[in-house]
Amino acid sequence: MLIFFYLQGYDYSSGVWQFEGYGYVPSGTTGVCIMQVFGASDGASTFMLRVYDGALRYYDRQLVEDNIYDRWFRLNVVHDVKASTLTVYIDGEQKLRVHGRGGHSYFFKFGVYAQNHDSSRMESRWKQVRILKKH
Repeated sequence: MLIFFYLQGYDYSSGVWQFEGYGYVPSGTTGVCIMQVFGASDGASTFMLRVYDGALRYYDRQLVEDNIYDRWFRLNVVHDVKASTLTVYIDGEQKLRVHGRGGHSYFFKFGVYAQNHDSSRMESRWKQVRILKKH
């Protein structure tokens, strides 16, 4: 299953860009990607947030936020292309800072699609999504 949104006109290759939105993941949704920065030199994405058993993770590894089910959370992902860093904030609190994975062109995607060990329920809800660029 693939239900992912891409905001056209917000592709970028330099600068500092930010995804901001309020997300909600209902109980029972697991093994899914809910947000990513598409574009990398090795692989398709430079960054992914996935949900496994109620925990929000960087890919399927590092824990970003536990107990993500059944609550609205504000997600901010800041991508500094020149510094090759991505910083994640949940409800205004910094939770993760990682290096990018190369690439020349990027865009944000959000929604839900299956990853490893996906459940029969796959859902994420989003509101007040916006893309910002630092000037």
